This record gives sequence, structure tokens and C-alpha cells, in this order.
Amino acid sequence: MHIGIMMFSTDQTVPPAPLAHMIAERGFEAMFLPEHSHIPVARTTPYPRGGELPPEYYRTIDMFVGLAAATTAEPGLTIGTGVTVVPQHDPIYLAKQVASVDRLSGGRLIFGVGYGWNQDEIEHHGVSYKRRRSTTRENMLAMRRLWTDEIASFEGEYVNFSPSYQWPKPVQVGGPPIVIGGLAGPKLFEHIAEFADGWAPVGPRTIMDGLPALQKAFEEAGRDPAAIRLHAFDTRSDPSLVEHYAKLGVERLIITVAPTDQDGLAKVLDELSPLNDLVR
Repeated sequence: MHIGIMMFSTDQTVPPAPLAHMIAERGFEAMFLPEHSHIPVARTTPYPRGGELPPEYYRTIDMFVGLAAATTAEPGLTIGTGVTVVPQHDPIYLAKQVASVDRLSGGRLIFGVGYGWNQDEIEHHGVSYKRRRSTTRENMLAMRRLWTDEIASFEGEYVNFSPSYQWPKPVQVGGPPIVIGGLAGPKLFEHIAEFADGWAPVGPRTIMDGLPALQKAFEEAGRDPAAIRLHAFDTRSDPSLVEHYAKLGVERLIITVAPTDQDGLAKVLDELSPLNDLVR
């Protein structure tokens, strides 16, 4: 199992390029960045962890700009999106951004995908919150066309474009590995089996309870359940938990650390770095 680090990189924290250096220097295999386009001041959506929404949610550096800086600074580092809120993006532009970053990284991008939880934010993008899952599905199917077809076209309910060229194509054939975040459920697993490569939940219990249903969804879609790529996001980092994730067959554990300055981050990463010895 690989271990990666994810942190909100903002105008008040360690920028993406130094962040990549600090992560790589301590032996971590990957760096992931989260995203939010903006946060409406008047919100009806509560913060999932309770209390006030922390300011890093509206100060974060653009995900793809940050990942481009990171992979330029540390070419050997795996980079990832944790996660891209797909329904908030134009799929044609998003396909180009993903392909471009994958190419800049030499094929080291993991494309983490999410439906989004902040109703107010999503609806500012002109997307119905109730239709965010179907919008995500169609966007992803259209993006696959752009990544794989020399002349791509798509006709759907939300996405339509006539035969078109789009280059560069991703280095990774068919596009980077797509892992979808979210709680276990039939619609999520249906989507993973249809257009993704794996699942990126939070917590080992979620994996243990949900994996049999995901494997069944792969079988019903005519795909090999053994090919499922498991990633996991977690704020916890105790050694027994890390070992548990490894035993479950998780390919990459991404530990989320609190946003901080260089000195604070160095201390946190130094404390976490021995975890790499558990999975080598």
C-alpha cells in the first residue's frame, strides 16, 4: 500500500510546490489536493463535521494549477484530486485540464471524483443539486470520449458536442484512474462499475461493509471485481489503522492533514513519516 498526504493549499498555507517537496522528502508516495470553487456566504448546507465551515474551503488554490506546480517541483510524486467536484465543471474544459496535468506528470495522476455535498455551491454553477449524480455520470462519459477518440462527439441530456478534436490525450491510456468518493450505495456502485476504476471512501468499516456490493456491481457490468482499485481518505493515522487499510487491499491511503504553515507542516509530516515503514 502507498501512503499519500492531502492538505488544503491556500494563500495562507504552504504553496503546492513546497508542499510537494516536503511530502516527497519524507518518503510519502503521493500528494492530493481538494477543491471548492467558492463558498456562498448565505448557506443552507451545514458543514458535515459540524460548526462553522473553515476558511480554507474558500481560500484554496485551484486544484489543477496546484497539481501542475507540484508535479513540476517533484516529477516522481504521484498526484491526485481529492476530489474534483465534477458537476461544477464544464466537461470539455475539465477533460483538457485532466489530460494536460496527466501529461505534465508523466502519467502519475489519480483522478478522484465526487458529486459534491454543498448544495449552495453546486447550484451557483447552474446545476440542480438533485441531478448532480446524473450530471456527473454524463460529464464523465463525455470526458472518456474526449480522452480516447481521435474525433470525439457526445449527445446527452446535459452534454452535447459535435465531432471534435481535443488534444493532448492523457499519457495513461483511456485517461487516469478514476476513483469515486462517497458512502456505499447502489447508485454509487453502479456509476463506479460503469465509468470508473475504483472507490475512495472514508473508514475501513465502510470498505468492509460495502465492498461485496461493489464487487457484485462489477460482475453485473461484465467487469472483473479483482480489478477494483481501492483508495481511502482519512484524518486518522494511528499505525494499527494504517495496517488495517493495507490488509483490506487498499492501494493508496491518503492522510488528510490540517492546513498550516511550513514549520507546522514539517512537524506533522515528521511525526507521520514512520508510517511509510509499515507498508514497505
